[in-house]
Amino acid sequence: MMILKKKRFTIAMLSSLLVFGASMNIGVNLVAKAAAKTTIVNVALKPTNEADLTNYVYNTVDPTSAQFHQYLTPAAFASKFGQSDSYIQSFKDYFKKYHVKATAYPGNMSLKLTATTTNMRQAFGAKDVPAAKKGYPSRTHYKLPGNLSSKVAAVVGLYAPQAKKATKETTKKAHTALTADLPTTATKPDTTLAGNAFSRKYGAAKFANAYQLNTLYNKGQQGQGQRIGIISYGDIHNSDLTTYWQQCGVNDDVSRIHRIYTVGTKADAQKSLNEMLNSVQTEATVDVQSASSVAPQADIDFYVGDTTGTRTSDAGAYYTSFMTAISGNQDKQISTSFAPDEENAADWSDPSTSVQQYSNAFNLMLEQAAAQGITVFKSSGDFGRTDQPGPKEIHSMSTSPYLVMVGGTTLPYQKVINNKLISIPTERAWGNAEATSASDTKYGIFGASGGGFSAVNPTPRYQQGISGVNTYRAVTYLTYDKKQHKFVITKHPRVITGIGNSRNLPDVSGNADIQTGYATYVSGTVISVKGTGKHRKVIRTPSKQWSVSGGTSYTSPQMAGANAVMNSGRQTPVGFWNPQIYQFAQQTDSPFTVLDGTENNNLYYTGQPGMLYNQATGLGTINFEKLNEKFDSE
Repeated sequence: MMILKKKRFTIAMLSSLLVFGASMNIGVNLVAKAAAKTTIVNVALKPTNEADLTNYVYNTVDPTSAQFHQYLTPAAFASKFGQSDSYIQSFKDYFKKYHVKATAYPGNMSLKLTATTTNMRQAFGAKDVPAAKKGYPSRTHYKLPGNLSSKVAAVVGLYAPQAKKATKETTKKAHTALTADLPTTATKPDTTLAGNAFSRKYGAAKFANAYQLNTLYNKGQQGQGQRIGIISYGDIHNSDLTTYWQQCGVNDDVSRIHRIYTVGTKADAQKSLNEMLNSVQTEATVDVQSASSVAPQADIDFYVGDTTGTRTSDAGAYYTSFMTAISGNQDKQISTSFAPDEENAADWSDPSTSVQQYSNAFNLMLEQAAAQGITVFKSSGDFGRTDQPGPKEIHSMSTSPYLVMVGGTTLPYQKVINNKLISIPTERAWGNAEATSASDTKYGIFGASGGGFSAVNPTPRYQQGISGVNTYRAVTYLTYDKKQHKFVITKHPRVITGIGNSRNLPDVSGNADIQTGYATYVSGTVISVKGTGKHRKVIRTPSKQWSVSGGTSYTSPQMAGANAVMNSGRQTPVGFWNPQIYQFAQQTDSPFTVLDGTENNNLYYTGQPGMLYNQATGLGTINFEKLNEKFDSE
């Protein structure tokens, strides 16, 4: 049984009702998965020369290179780095014998396979193999002919005949995983404000004012001619978008939203959407509202990887959506706030590929994106150094070096919280145990910018030699309580310093604290239960909710929107950010505000005085006026 593991985010909603909705959604998915007759598998392929591909990616954003901004089309990419058409055809011929439909994504770096579960298993000779370690999931072993297997990087989403069925224990675990993400308080925005006044307090204008994007707006750059890709696990309501846009006073033309159903059908996705209001819908709504309002003239390509009507892993759905977007080459900026799982083998839910294999395949796919001039953004997480309660640092997939990992900050504010005056005089990393509500503290939920070190990706070349990278300063503000399986506030926190040796995250940051957050509008059916046993009654109640929310789920799509604004004034896209921005950060007129103070923390990692890079906030916050000038000057 697959358990949906989206990146967790802090959002103020009517949680007591939504918690039950989440658990009900698990039950619905269990039935749908068991009844599914169609399965989707992705076969990720190796490039013809990986070293040359990586060098090309870096050269596209190196002004001293002859390949600077020489972005490739998917066809040109296939010719230069993808597998040959004859090799692709040999795959198709092999799978055709088993009645498996094989389609190559443009670029020849991956194939999408569709078939009945029985035919798919026969084509791969799939077998279920118990895990070598207790507590780990079983694996699917497969075999392909030698002339095909030698160039395969990973097989994603393949289930063996004896895949384990869901039990009461796994269902309970899934319920805990999803309900832990939901909040326990609700804050409403002032909807008597409208247009720019509302937007300045709760929306895109707040982001633009804080990070100097207004200068580009004043030049007439609002994302026109650009398309933003949003990767999601589920669908959203158009009416929620128009309500939000009209309140914010931005372009409310819903025809600029283009849905691409990458796994299941439109009917299945909308059936799931209409069953109940859940965290997946809310997350996707946040992503689209945030990106579309920061770039009000841009189109949104919304990739929906809903797996209700088919059988594939969450990792498979995620990969399918990304590969569809990248190989389509319509979106020069892509954002996601979802992830298929954590970088933790014990929790990894795809049976046919390991965490490391999937990470490698994902990196290769993102190299294709970079070679095509696409910038990809991803939220860094909302729980500091770990995405789940435990003593070890764990981050959600993926922490790829080819992603712009976006962390969170807190804008200045002064409020009374838990009968204590909280005063934040200047922008700082998002993470403050004293500013957490009493109910969240009770459940061990502490919102904070995701940051730290990847478990699967080495330190990329653009981070090497940057002060602060692979060294850290931290404070043990939280302690993991094994008995309660949650974090509690440490009575006597201590300072820790040390070193790391992997990809450091995030890269940049922006406001994400719920205390200084943004408005969201979402509607749907809320489910509640009265009584027990024979007297148990399920009550379905229509709900339309405005909330003030926070999380890096906002900052990532906002960055994608800002990138679309910059691209709308350029002849060629800015492309792969990371090698460029780490160079800019070292210049005297850097476009970044470094948050290196020791008081800047994400409830573990703090700033390192005098360092350019800090694991709580990366390079810091962005002045988009300066960043745009830097990109233009190259």
